[in-house]
Amino acid sequence: MGNPSVAIVLRKIRSLSDYHGLFEAAFNKPLNMETLGMAFASYQRSLNSANSPFDQWHFGHNNTAVNASVKRGFQLFKGKANCIACHNINKNSELFTDHKLHTTEHGYQISMHQRLKKQKILVAPGQYIEIDSNLFDSVSEKKPNDVGLYEITENPKDRWKYKTPILRNIALTAPYMHDGAFKTLEEVIDFYNQGGVRNTDLDPLIKPLGLTAHEKTDLLAFLNSLTCSNVDGLISDAFAAPVGDTK
Repeated sequence: MGNPSVAIVLRKIRSLSDYHGLFEAAFNKPLNMETLGMAFASYQRSLNSANSPFDQWHFGHNNTAVNASVKRGFQLFKGKANCIACHNINKNSELFTDHKLHTTEHGYQISMHQRLKKQKILVAPGQYIEIDSNLFDSVSEKKPNDVGLYEITENPKDRWKYKTPILRNIALTAPYMHDGAFKTLEEVIDFYNQGGVRNTDLDPLIKPLGLTAHEKTDLLAFLNSLTCSNVDGLISDAFAAPVGDTK
């Protein structure tokens, strides 16, 4: 997140001597877009975290693990908000993703420079200020076009397509969207409540939701209930892992 392109990521990794030979040793192939994705997938598979309040309630049948707002939010997630269309669930486990790519047209909006007049800037943990977007542009590098999967396939049908992320521990992973454009979950909910960005390539699953303020609060409560109790341990393990360890 925050890197302009896959090519720049590859260039950065190739410049780090710690990584020399590690991709070949792990995957029998040199560093490229494919093996970079394989490395990310290997790491992500190690992040086993499924003891959130939601899990304790939904799978553990502990009715006191979450409050009424969370329960209402889950019904919205499955029903009116239709988040479940992409963030899939089943009766045995819930990764909250269909592992597919969709077009919300957020990438299109950024590429076409269709944005708000003001944007939020992080100045301290949890603290943001709003500044004029033109002022921000005057002291920042111009971003390259954000074209999604097209950057890899060069298939015009893949423009602005991005993979559905999982939602576990989502309250801890700000900023949101593939480019970190939204600083809070409230902004994400508002984006989908308005139906994404209207364009001819918009995924038909994404439509205006008509959520009320109370419903958005309940949906947020549900998303917050997906935070697991072992997050600190996962973070410690990640920092303790030797560079190149694929086990």
